[in-house]
Order: sequence, then structure tokens, then C-alpha cells
Amino acid sequence: QEMRAVVLAGFGGLNKLRVTRKAMPEPQDGELKIRVKACGLNFIDLMVRQGNIDNPPKTPLVPGFECSGIVEALGDSVKGYEIGDRVMAFVNYNAWAEVVCTPVEFVYKIPDDMSFSEAAAFPMNFVTAYMMLFEVANLREGMSVLVHSAGGGVGQAVAQLCSTIPNVTVFGTASTFKHEAIKDSMTHLFDRNADYVQEVKRISAEGVDIVLDCLCGDNTGKGLSLLKPLGTYILYGSSNMVTGETKSFFSFAKSWWQVEKVNPIKLYEENKVIAGFSLLNLLFKQGRAGLIRGVVDKLIGLYNQKKIKPVVDSLWALEEVKEAMQRIHDRGNIGKLILDVEKTPTPLMANDSTETSEAGEEEEDHEGDSENKERMPFIQ
Repeated sequence: QEMRAVVLAGFGGLNKLRVTRKAMPEPQDGELKIRVKACGLNFIDLMVRQGNIDNPPKTPLVPGFECSGIVEALGDSVKGYEIGDRVMAFVNYNAWAEVVCTPVEFVYKIPDDMSFSEAAAFPMNFVTAYMMLFEVANLREGMSVLVHSAGGGVGQAVAQLCSTIPNVTVFGTASTFKHEAIKDSMTHLFDRNADYVQEVKRISAEGVDIVLDCLCGDNTGKGLSLLKPLGTYILYGSSNMVTGETKSFFSFAKSWWQVEKVNPIKLYEENKVIAGFSLLNLLFKQGRAGLIRGVVDKLIGLYNQKKIKPVVDSLWALEEVKEAMQRIHDRGNIGKLILDVEKTPTPLMANDSTETSEAGEEEEDHEGDSENKERMPFIQ
């Protein structure tokens, strides 16, 4: 039997992606076979496409690390699940397809009232946000948090989780055109290109307790300078390395060069903590699936209490993956982009230029905010 899947033929630009038919996988011992309804699109998927990651896998490959759907078959020795269960899952690649197989330890049942698109928006963003805030940084009442890319999926998850703790102040940076949509989720919101260090210090002279940085580059030094004593800086991405459509050695070198070189003695003298967080490595390389299951259980509890809810920016057919990737590249999204496996592609009003588009960050206000919205109908 065959299925549709998004295939990355080689590392590079959007023209390396195509939807093709592939042999349908069957579950091995300890795996579940899932009929996929929706998949999450994350910034790490852009970096994978460019080959902009450590030890990139061999191509061709099917991208994607999270999905939701219905259990279609059980491998040997699988307990606790039945055919027909509604689930969400982490997948070590291969998520952007009509069917996936993944080990049972990465699969979670979803509440009856959670839609498949919400479920696909849930695992990466909320688990990352929860782990950083509560497991790494020990967020408590009365603390303050600075989060970059506040309008993205993780940024919005961070804001919602902070609101579950009394009296937490959230500082966010985001493109100006997103401010109206996300202003209620942040205590203080700054333009991503502004001098946010001065803005934060004007409001809180001592700085903040927690900095969550997905940008890297010169933001590392700025983040460390903003930490209060006993504060924690966490790096969980390096999106500043992505400027053009393909991997740029210049962007990589510039970002690396701008990262402040940290002296442990200075950390000791200033009582500061610096940390890194990679959910995918924790799951797939470091064997912490049990820890993550406990976190997912807590998050589903918060969802059932109506305290958190994934923010879905837009739904895209598998065949529209290039346009979806361009939107996330242009930082045009508010919340999560979802590949809806059952969605029919929308006829484009304009010529599809995504294969050759080189739009970088500096163009984000035009590309992300207006052109893409005209090209595609968005489901808020």
C-alpha cells in the first residue's frame, strides 16, 4: 500500500521539497501505526531542510517531528492503546505523511474535545515551554521572564504557562505587526528590532529571572546581562542563523562570532545560570521519554482545566508545504502552522514564487504580514 508524504530530496531551498507517494510503513515491535490527521511545522524543520543542524540525516527523507491522528495498528508488545484511539505523537522524522509508525513511548492519548490541529500544535511547543520554565528554570510566584519570538508557538505557550503561576511578569519581543494580536498574552511587549535591554531595565532595573532565547547570536550576551542574581538564561534555538532560503555560512559565522564567550568564573561571581534545552535530543538521543510523558500528563491536565490552549496560526495542505515554510521563514505566523493531511490545496491567486523566494528577516513585515495573507486563506 502507498501513502502521500512530503519528501526532502536534498538539503537546500524550497525546491527540494515535493509531495510523492511512498510505501506505507508497518509497525515494528513496540510501535504504533497512526493514520495522520495533522502535523506540526516548527522552525527546526527549516533548519533541517537547509542542512543547518548537527549531524544532519541522509536525504531523501520525510521531515517532521510531531503529528496527531488515529491509531490504525499495534505492533507486538504494545499495551495501553487500542485501534481507533485519538493520539498525538513525537516522531524522529517522517511525521509529514498520511501514515507514521513511532514507538509507543512517544505517543499520548488526547482529550475528546481537543481537535487534531490543536493536538499537532501541542507537543513540541508546550513541552518545550514547560520543561524550560519549570524543570530547568524553576519558575515560581513573583518571577519575571523574557521570551523572544513571543508570537510564535513556543512564545505563546510560555505566556500561557506563566499565567498559571501568580504574579509572573512576562516581557516579550516580536515583530510590530504581531503586537495587536498578542498584547493580551504579555505584560510588556517590545519590537524585536528595538533595544529591548534598555526597555526591560527601564521597567525592571534589576533585570529578569529567566531569559528564553531561540535567536542566539548577540542576544546571548544581552540575555546574560539582563539576568538578576540566581537568574537563568536558556538557549533553545538559533533562528538568527537562518536568513536566506538556503544555508548561509556567513549567517552561521556571524551568529557564532556574536555569541558572548562565557567565563564560568564570571557566572560564579554574578550568581547566574546558563543552560541549553533541546527537546528532540532529550527524547531521541538521551532517553528521557518517561520524564516527558509526566510533563505531557500535567499539560493535558492544564488543557482540561481550560488554562492552556494551543494557538493555531493557519492550516495548510501537504501540497502547500512550501508556502507554509515561507510563512514561518518570514516570521509571519502568530502561533503554530499546521499541515492538515486531509485539506485540499487552495488554488493560488498569485503566481507561486516560493521556490525562488529569498525573503529574509528584513522583509518580514511585507512578506509575512500581507502577501502571504492575500495568497492563502487563513484559518484563525
